[in-house]
Amino acid sequence: MHRNHLIFAALTLTAIGPASAQTASTQTAVPVIAAPAAVDDYSRFYAASKDAPIWFRAGQSDAGTLLVAILRRSSIEGFARGPQLAADVEAALMRAQGGGDAATLIEADKVLSRAWVAYVQALHAPTPGMLYGEKWVAPVVPTTFAILGKALRAPSLSDHLKAVSDVNPIYAALREAAVKEAAMVDGGQSARYAANLERARSIPATGKFVLVDAATARLWMYEDGRPVDSMKVVVGKLDYRTPMVASVIWYTTFNPYWHVPDHLIRQTIAKRVQERGEAYLKQNGYQIVADFGDNAQVLPASSVDWKAVAAGTSRIKMRQLPGPTNSMGKMKFNFANPEGIYLHDTPTKAYFAQSNRALSNGCIRLEDAKRLGNWLMGREAVAPTTEAEQHVQLPKGIPVFVTYLTAQPHLGELALVRDVYGWDVPGASGRFVAGKATGAGS
Repeated sequence: MHRNHLIFAALTLTAIGPASAQTASTQTAVPVIAAPAAVDDYSRFYAASKDAPIWFRAGQSDAGTLLVAILRRSSIEGFARGPQLAADVEAALMRAQGGGDAATLIEADKVLSRAWVAYVQALHAPTPGMLYGEKWVAPVVPTTFAILGKALRAPSLSDHLKAVSDVNPIYAALREAAVKEAAMVDGGQSARYAANLERARSIPATGKFVLVDAATARLWMYEDGRPVDSMKVVVGKLDYRTPMVASVIWYTTFNPYWHVPDHLIRQTIAKRVQERGEAYLKQNGYQIVADFGDNAQVLPASSVDWKAVAAGTSRIKMRQLPGPTNSMGKMKFNFANPEGIYLHDTPTKAYFAQSNRALSNGCIRLEDAKRLGNWLMGREAVAPTTEAEQHVQLPKGIPVFVTYLTAQPHLGELALVRDVYGWDVPGASGRFVAGKATGAGS
């Protein structure tokens, strides 16, 4: 299935205009979306349910009409087959309404089921450019039996269709705006809204989770699918864009080390050591280490060829001890991802007063790390000792979703913000410079 946003001009219910094309980033390490279910899947399902109708059972007469409307607008969601499937469903509805035997009715029922399964499976496709750090939060394409079983058991099939197709409140609002924009003569801002739809699909509809938006440089704390608190963050600058990540936070690290990124060692620290001597390292709490493990061996600064390091012909590992100037501040929150991105405190608070907060080396600086820690831990976030790198496990893992939304609902309305990273451009969604966002944290 191609996830291209297509131009579809003539719809029976709604005129839809041009939308953007999207290409999945090669960095997306996720399950491949399942192919459309084989016919045997449907035959086996209906045989197991003794040909119980899903769409033509008593009291569900409006569900078929709603399915047609959902499929007609689905091109804006990247589901290219939607309009054709809508036509197939309409033809099946007409055949069923024309009467006939039970076999004719079940065959029409299967047409609607096939269309619904294809659409639902498309909704569970991975977000282009999203890095999935944990299987728990990676998309799972539901089976034909799972999709149709829920539909068959739904007391109100129409309510079920709406709940599933809405995905989450942000997604539903974005889709509505995209459809309205696409109905304009020039397509309006439909391409940008469609790009945001791709990214919003990963956000859960329920549960407790952290949502970080790099476009507006803001973090939200969600409970039961609703934001309960938020704060400003600092995200990656254009050269070190914060990638989109779905992962899980399992623990808080108090009094963290800062693992200094290579480019800062080369461009800044090595040159200052040459100018000021090893005293510069001691004044700023820097240590040269053999690795970044918990029991890392500390190496003497005199063993380093600082001229070679500054020239980029020699590389070293360096960390900064906890303290008032440590770039990690007093705590950080790790989560698995291939780019070493995490959330962390910072001693530099002035950046939070700026409107443009794309200023870091890739990691995400928190306006109030302690407040987030309290929420994650469900109690006062306090370091158990004064020792460095104190890891304290959370009561349970909390999913975290780092995304990029240039269109967001605000009090029932949507407002487009500046596309700082340029990811609303067709084909650019979620792309970043691999290897540059390396957990620098400053």
